[in-house]
Amino acid sequence: MLDTGPDLSDRLFSDFDFSNGAIAAVSGGSDSTALLLLLKHHLDRTLPAARLLAVTIDHELRPGSAAEAQAVARLCAEHGIAHRTLIWSGRKPSTGLPAAAREARYRLLAEAAEAEGICLVLTGHTADDQAETVLMRQARDGGRGLAGMAPAMLYDWRTWIARPLLGTRRAALREMLKRRGIGWIEDPTNTNRRFERPRMRISLAGGDGEARFAQAIAKAGQAAAEREELGSRAAAVIGAFASRPASGLIRLDRDFANEDSEAALYALRILLATVGGVSFLVDEARCRALFERLRSGTLCATLSRTVVDTRRTGIFLYREARNLPAVPAENRALWDGRRRITLSDRPDGLVIAPMGAAAKRFAPEGGVPASVLRMALAAEPALWRGGECLDFAGGGAAAPAAAIVPVVSPFARFLPSFDLKPAAAVAALIGAPPLPPSPFRGHDRGGGWAKA
Repeated sequence: MLDTGPDLSDRLFSDFDFSNGAIAAVSGGSDSTALLLLLKHHLDRTLPAARLLAVTIDHELRPGSAAEAQAVARLCAEHGIAHRTLIWSGRKPSTGLPAAAREARYRLLAEAAEAEGICLVLTGHTADDQAETVLMRQARDGGRGLAGMAPAMLYDWRTWIARPLLGTRRAALREMLKRRGIGWIEDPTNTNRRFERPRMRISLAGGDGEARFAQAIAKAGQAAAEREELGSRAAAVIGAFASRPASGLIRLDRDFANEDSEAALYALRILLATVGGVSFLVDEARCRALFERLRSGTLCATLSRTVVDTRRTGIFLYREARNLPAVPAENRALWDGRRRITLSDRPDGLVIAPMGAAAKRFAPEGGVPASVLRMALAAEPALWRGGECLDFAGGGAAAPAAAIVPVVSPFARFLPSFDLKPAAAVAALIGAPPLPPSPFRGHDRGGGWAKA
């Protein structure tokens, strides 16, 4: 039996619903090894029939990576845990390697979860990782990033990835493993000063490291609470003042900018990114300048690929008619960063391209100016074959070979638990799929968030 202390595994995992099983991301380092064994201990006591799969991602970045994955496989076999190694193969980027490796890791973990019919992945990020993250983001001007890593996030709008160890120190986990005589792998990358995180980790080992750690964790908790609270208010603003007269077109009430201005500004940043199909929120300073112009009178401007057109009947947001792609239809492809393509059959020459002049066949209604409706629909995706427009997203008739579904662009790939409420509000507004059911039963002590 693993020596976990009186209630460590209960404290870490009691808020999770493991009835559908779980995947543990295990590199072989101390943190992920402790996570795996603590989780195994918890499931053996509370839900022995639950499926547990350990997944190791071999990034093929070091000569010994395959041997390390094999060592994890042996550890899993010793403890009766199913294990799989997935490889990030192919050429690696010459710049931005840590970010690319992180993206590949999450993608492969999500693919493994989907293949197993499991919706929950656990990773071994600790309080030490959290402090490093906050201090790195603080050095880059901080902003929303000062909240640090979220206790959970939704990846690709389909797989929950949770970090139950965010409230636990690495030293405590290593001490637990030592007491049981369980070793771990030391990744040399963790001390490579070429990368930002190892440099920050080394600096935290200095004389004032503990004080800086405590300050970073306190800052993360405060920033996370503020971000969640602002997100809740922004969701209320979206629900009260935003509507969707047509596909690709959002209308804001004229008094939108006069109610809870900070929440309205945040809501506008999210909506501009969603309509424009970009994966990051609009720069706050630029959006604030636009916001102040909205409050002062009529304007027509473009920001984040989105036209902001103020009329007597409302403030209209729609995609600008520039750089719109025309591409062969592919299953699960993301068109223009804002529409997910799902094929029901072979594409058979289908092309996804803007509707363009074919939008003229739609008549305005509900107080929408005809010119606004045409410009919004002209930038919407349609199914084309041989120069003939077959259908378009939201046009009424079901496409014979494909479905075109909106996505909440800034949160389509990574949705931190801090931002669940505004993301859900925008999804309901634009007709995107709702958030998948949460595998969490309640509050996570390590990060302070409420379930979806």
